Order: sequence, then C-alpha cells, then structure tokens
Amino acid sequence: MEYSLDRNIHSLLDPRTKLLLLFTSSVFVIGTAGEAWMKVFYWMLVFLPVLLLFLEKEWGFGLISIAIYVGSYLAQFALQHNLNAVESVLALMLFIITKILPTVILARYIVKTTKVSEFLTAMNRMHVTDKLTIPISVIFRFFPTVVEESKAINDAMRMRGIEMGAKKATEAIEYRMVPLIASCSIIGEELSAAAMTRGLDVGKKRSCIWKIRFRFPDLIVILLCLACFIWWGVGRFFI
Repeated sequence: MEYSLDRNIHSLLDPRTKLLLLFTSSVFVIGTAGEAWMKVFYWMLVFLPVLLLFLEKEWGFGLISIAIYVGSYLAQFALQHNLNAVESVLALMLFIITKILPTVILARYIVKTTKVSEFLTAMNRMHVTDKLTIPISVIFRFFPTVVEESKAINDAMRMRGIEMGAKKATEAIEYRMVPLIASCSIIGEELSAAAMTRGLDVGKKRSCIWKIRFRFPDLIVILLCLACFIWWGVGRFFI
C-alpha cells in the first residue's frame, strides 16, 4: 500500500495564534486586567479553551474541566462572609483555581495539538532567536513524555501489588516519585541530545514538511484578542 503524507493536516489554529491567545488569557484571566469592564471578554476567554478541546474531541478532559471550574466558581459564593481561617484558605484556593484553570486548559491544548516542527517554523517566521525556541521546543516534548513515563511506572507498581491506597502509602509514593524524578533527568538529557542531533543549533534556516498559514479560525481568534486589548485600552482611558 502506498503511503502519502498530507502536509495540510494540523490543528485548527496556527501556532502563532495559539501563543497570542495564551498571552491574552494570561493578561485578562489570570491577571484580571480591566476586570470591571471586561466581563464579556473574560467569559469568552474562560470557555474558549474548553471549546477548542471539544473540537479536538477531548470530551472527557473538557467536561471534567467545566465541572471543576463551575463547582469552584459557585463554591466561592458560599464562602463570602464571616470566614474562619480554614474557610479563608479554602476560598483562596477556589479563587486561584478559577483564575488559573482556563489558562492551564489552553496550555494543554497547545502542547497536545502543536508539533515541534510547526512551532519552530512559526517562530522562525516571527524571527525569534533560537536561544528561545530551542528550550521551548524541548519543553513541548518533555511534559508528554513525562506523563507517559508516569503511567508506565504506575503500571509497574500495580504489577508488584503496590497501590496508592495501600497501608504502606509512604512506600507507594516513594516507589513512584523516585523513579519518576530519575526518569525526568534522563528524559531532559535525551530530548536535548535529540534536538542537537536534528540540527536545531546550527543557526541556519530549517525546512518543515508542514504547511503553516493563517486560516479563517485564526482570524476569528486574532480579532477576539485584539478586541480584548482595544476594549481594555478604551476602558482605561475613559474610566
């Protein structure tokens, strides 16, 4: 059977659009910039990452994220008055979850749907230095590899009869964390060596088999991000 490579197959958004959306989410969701007059854009930025996950058929993680966010958001209203020390700590944790979770979801979407070659090509077109793109490209492969390694370690521990809910909970944590930490060190070195082997440090223009270009969904997201900053600037000037 003849094998053919479709160079147009990639995620819904261009890597540059994803980075712009991540920056916008960091400013207006985590940073709560202009929160008083940014309510509409705020909620759009909160639920857009979940929508993107649904478009990538990540139904389970998306539904769980919505449940956690809505639950945390509603729970804050029950802890607004006459709080003791424990309730104050809980309210703070719920506030942090509602602010950070949307951007964490977006970061997961970016890592899951962006190929390293796509990212490098996008950064090259933006004339970003290799001193920044090479470490980030290693990170793109580091976290998925660590997750796979963690699953393998958990499977190995189950085969040996060591469970997290067992009586020897400290040993269960030790048997998982020590191998994972050692694996993380090895994984980092291997990914760095792989990056150098592929010639990422030669300082010359590299080719890419994937076709990177802006499309209609990118235009919609870019306009949303620009609208957020424009409306924020208008609000700061007139309020």
